[in-house]
Amino acid sequence: MRLLEYTGLDTHKVAKSYRKVTQAIASRDFRAAQVKKLGQAGQCRFYRARLDDSNRLLFTLVRHGGEVCALMLEVILNHDYDKSRFLRGAPIDEDKIPDIDWTEAETESQQLASMRYLHPEHAAVHLLDKPISFDDVQESIYRQPAPLIVVGSAGSGKTALTLEKLKHAEGEVLYVTHSAFLAQSARDLYYANGFEQPGQEAIFLSYREFIESIEVPAGREALWRDFAAWFTRMRQAFRDIEAHQAFEEIRGVLAASAQGLLSREAYRALGVRQSIFPPERRDALYDLFEKYRAWLGESRLFDLNLVAQDWLARAQPRYDFVVIDEVQDLTPVQLALVLKTLKKPAQFLLCGDSNQIVHPNFFSWAQVKSLFWQDAALAERQNLSVLAANFRNGHEATRVANQLLKIKQRRFGSIDRESNFLVQAVGGETGAVQLLADRDADKKALNQQIRQSTQFAVLVMRDEDKAQARLHFSTPLLFSIHEAKGLEYENIVLYRFISDHRTEFSEIVEGVRAEDLQADSLEYRRARDKSDKSLEVYKFFVNALYVALTRAIRNLYLIESDLRHPLFDLLEVRDSGQVRLDVKQSSLEDWQKEARKLELQGKQEQADAIRKDILKQATPPWPVFDQAHTEALMRKVFIEQVPGNKHKQQLLEIAACHHLLELANGLNVLAKFPAAQRVISVAEKTHPDARFYPPRNVFEQLPDFKAQFASLGRKSLSAYTSRHIKEVLRQCDAYGLEHRLPMNLTPLMAAAMVGNVALVEALIERGADREATDHFGWNTLHWAMLEAFHDPKFAQGPFAALYDLLAPASIDINTGQRLVRIDRHLTEYFLLQTLWVLMRLGFTSGHMGFHEHCAFRTDMVLDVWENLPTSVLRSERNKRSHLSNVLSRNEVERDYAYNRMLFKRVAHGHYQFNPALSVRRKVKGEESWVPVFEALNLRWLGQFTLYQHDEDFIIADRSLQHIGRYLEWAQLAPMEAPVIRTRVRP
Repeated sequence: MRLLEYTGLDTHKVAKSYRKVTQAIASRDFRAAQVKKLGQAGQCRFYRARLDDSNRLLFTLVRHGGEVCALMLEVILNHDYDKSRFLRGAPIDEDKIPDIDWTEAETESQQLASMRYLHPEHAAVHLLDKPISFDDVQESIYRQPAPLIVVGSAGSGKTALTLEKLKHAEGEVLYVTHSAFLAQSARDLYYANGFEQPGQEAIFLSYREFIESIEVPAGREALWRDFAAWFTRMRQAFRDIEAHQAFEEIRGVLAASAQGLLSREAYRALGVRQSIFPPERRDALYDLFEKYRAWLGESRLFDLNLVAQDWLARAQPRYDFVVIDEVQDLTPVQLALVLKTLKKPAQFLLCGDSNQIVHPNFFSWAQVKSLFWQDAALAERQNLSVLAANFRNGHEATRVANQLLKIKQRRFGSIDRESNFLVQAVGGETGAVQLLADRDADKKALNQQIRQSTQFAVLVMRDEDKAQARLHFSTPLLFSIHEAKGLEYENIVLYRFISDHRTEFSEIVEGVRAEDLQADSLEYRRARDKSDKSLEVYKFFVNALYVALTRAIRNLYLIESDLRHPLFDLLEVRDSGQVRLDVKQSSLEDWQKEARKLELQGKQEQADAIRKDILKQATPPWPVFDQAHTEALMRKVFIEQVPGNKHKQQLLEIAACHHLLELANGLNVLAKFPAAQRVISVAEKTHPDARFYPPRNVFEQLPDFKAQFASLGRKSLSAYTSRHIKEVLRQCDAYGLEHRLPMNLTPLMAAAMVGNVALVEALIERGADREATDHFGWNTLHWAMLEAFHDPKFAQGPFAALYDLLAPASIDINTGQRLVRIDRHLTEYFLLQTLWVLMRLGFTSGHMGFHEHCAFRTDMVLDVWENLPTSVLRSERNKRSHLSNVLSRNEVERDYAYNRMLFKRVAHGHYQFNPALSVRRKVKGEESWVPVFEALNLRWLGQFTLYQHDEDFIIADRSLQHIGRYLEWAQLAPMEAPVIRTRVRP
């Protein structure tokens, strides 16, 4: 068996035994290597071999084609499995690990996905979310020093290469790209399998988030749909201007220069190849540009180009290394702004593909190089590297894409030297490209086959073309080319790309003959007529078709009415007649996953269509006790005094679930509810000196009270405690993954609350939203943390696995000036999540004491951290000195280079959230910043604050003064008189 080695493997302390054991593994003698079977994480199933009495070797099996290889991952010294990067704190008892022989391991490996490429000679393997083998070109680029420009086609592995390169940078490093989804995906790939780089803080941002990290602009980003709606109102005054071309000219010419906005005079003076519009029409376009800028201000919208122009003066050197992915999606001013944040000008890596430009920006590699080649020394050291291999697309799709590149080069000349190459398909799939006639009967038959499959997507050229496509295709996976950028599907249907733009594609192929396209490579040649602006005019159409072709992993189907268009002969695509497909209908689980994936990618329209047309989610038959419903119940019980115990019982269950102890006390004292009285009397009988019920310490002192209160809170969660999870999944099929249970919890929150790891895994696999919140601002992680904080068995049991599954990758904080992204591997991340949980509990229970600002103290945090596993909170971080340092270095007034301005010190050793903070919230695809105390719903939470002090309950007037002062400090509106009013204790 072939042996492979992870590039981060260190064997120098066990070199001799390592050679002996790996020889046994290579011979498939698992008995001699004393191989045992461990668990699985992601796409890796782990095994361990015995090196000697104290040390172990962790490895996995990988497949390439029909070959099984052993990949050596990590040496575990001194049986210390807890420190294993890959096992991530999973409990390992060597006496209970089962043995495994080669035959069983090989059988298990059949279930693993195969590597798309494996170098025939090299044994070194990189690792992101899965093992990756570099070809010779990739390996050469990987070893080159910065600065670097990597030019790579779709599916060339350039993102994986740049992430592996990023791992070697030190200090504060930045990965930035146009797409928020790509930035998040890159971050998840980077930190997959427990990777951390000492001495490095990596930040992954979309370009808009990068802008916000300098200063958050007011309003919302203006998108194409906003421009199109506004331009419709302008059309009468600008009849001879086409909307798409105007948008491209504004974004790519007038506002794009790194030297500032073009004046009217400078715009008039541009050369013929520098603008879509001829000189005689430029004044009208500039008039439109001025109206556009005025409209942005009136509508509280912002243009990223215009913001980048303004932010150039504010940007400061900050990053030690920068990676810019998909650089072709950025304009020169946007790129210049990123480069200005570098401490040393040469420490960057850029990668992209100018053939994939569908965002209007007039990108060219020449413009990119002009930003930094003004430095002669830097120019001499500059390397431009090309990745021509394609690991994603089938051979036929790649062949047709190459034909299109040949047509583009023959018709318009070479765009630049860097983009003058063809793509080589190295994947195993042949695939097919088929041309189909645009006949209603054939479209109906095709639609019947693909409409229930997540393996087929339909693409059209423009957003406005989707309406016509919907008449014939009922799949929710319908995208314009702008939406399809970054997506990939097994099968792609292109609907009337050519027929609806017949004239443009006729111009594109004008003068190109089949014999001109016989060469296997592109010869560098400039266009003969430099005054010809055809490329600028038609670039979008040819690039859009290229992007569409490269979305297909396997098969392409082109539906066209004009089957004799000369482009098809040049692409060597022929009429296929009627196509019969063997399509497997996707399950509801598949569609749930697809909806969540699209939602994360910002494709809200398609995600909503899946839930409406495929999942057909019904409304649950039970009432959901959110804030409005709870308020209505409180009015009925405490003000209207509706007879009967039904509403009182519901309020008691709400109090138990959400730890609203004053609500339970109000039901006892004011409503004279026997069930509440029994709960309170149990507490007083067990510990008569109790004055309030903090979230942890008193729970330990009052086990009977805790048990009774918990049973009430979990009354509706019996199905979630079972190992048989089918009933819960059936409800999710009927009502949706994000349906609300009676206590306004999502199924994922409920599964986390009861510690059902198997159910959490199943819900996450289907696409459940980890960041959905209840009406007090808690997400799923917060519910799991609550249990871990007051239940040592939960903390030492399921919590480590739950944390790994549920913790969001980062927290976005707006300090009042700029975005601060706090990644989950930082101490600040876990501290913020902890304080988020303690805020509600401390505010309602008195656990924070009666300091004027209801502040946190280090001892409160350390108390609830006491039983947490080291895989969640490393031991060196769970110390008073470290925690005090984290709090103090992030004080608002602290002069510290990396101060995140998270906390306000209100007294010695007492901290509270900085009241200027806001957090990002998304509702139906629309994002906004919400002040931190509003997100925690503290104003309403004041209704449930425990009014106790010394020997007696405080009368409402005095307690409201305390809460009122706090709400004023937190910049919240005054609270209305609470419905619950406690009486003075006799």
